[in-house]
This record gives sequence, structure tokens and C-alpha cells, in this order.
Amino acid sequence: MTPPEDEILDSPTPWVADHIRAYLETDGAQGHLFRGWPALLLTTRGRRSGRLRRTALIYGRDQDRYLLVASNGGADRHPAWYLNLTDTPTVSAQVGPERFTATAHTATAEERPPLWRIVTEVFPQYAKYQEESARELPLVVLTPHVPAR
Repeated sequence: MTPPEDEILDSPTPWVADHIRAYLETDGAQGHLFRGWPALLLTTRGRRSGRLRRTALIYGRDQDRYLLVASNGGADRHPAWYLNLTDTPTVSAQVGPERFTATAHTATAEERPPLWRIVTEVFPQYAKYQEESARELPLVVLTPHVPAR
């Protein structure tokens, strides 16, 4: 059965789906931390299906922007959420109880070094993943949309 157009499909990975469920059931009160690291919910539009897809990700902050690493656990292929947002950079996110839309872009070579330091301070495993991966792990910058006044 095909889900309705606007239904959000959660990650099929059981532990990620469990984390999303706890996050949503408590409006971010539980789930805003994943094993002690800050976590957000990211919703992208599937590049092939057109369906909304949600996952939970560890993030860093740079002023009012959110920083994500498309690590895929250090695998040699990009995660689906990253491929989706490169196709459609307007995304939705939830951080704790706050929900917002944002524009996503991959950090440029000039932007990357200070932002990489931020995300590896939050989650040092990203540096290990980078060492072990044949690809450069994309660093994604989410810039929230400012509501119209």
C-alpha cells in the first residue's frame, strides 16, 4: 500500500526508528540526546520517490546554523538523506520541541575547516570515520528560514 503524499516515512533502520518515535512522543524532551550527543530530526524529500523521509542525526551548531555530517558510519557511499537534500535543499527539522524549515548546502572547501572542528568536537567518531573512508564526508549546513514578520 502506498502512503499518502504528505505522510512522513521514518528511517527503516530499527534503532533509528525507535529514536525518532521517542523524540516525537515526547516532543523532543526525550530523543534530543542520542547516547549523550545532541540529536535532531531531519526530513528530506526522496529524490526518486518524492516521499518525505525522516531520520535522526547528531548535530553541531555554528551560531544559528545546524551542522550535520553525511558519514553513513564511514561507508564509501553517501547516506540517502544526503543525496535527497542535494536534490531538494529545502528541508524540515526538529530540535527539541522546535520545528522549522531550512535550506541545506554542503560546506565549501573554505567553510569546511572551522565547521569540521565543531562537529568533531561534538562527535569525535566523525574524524575516525573520515580517516577510514575513501570519500570526503560531506559536512552539511542547515540555515533555518526566518519567519516573515
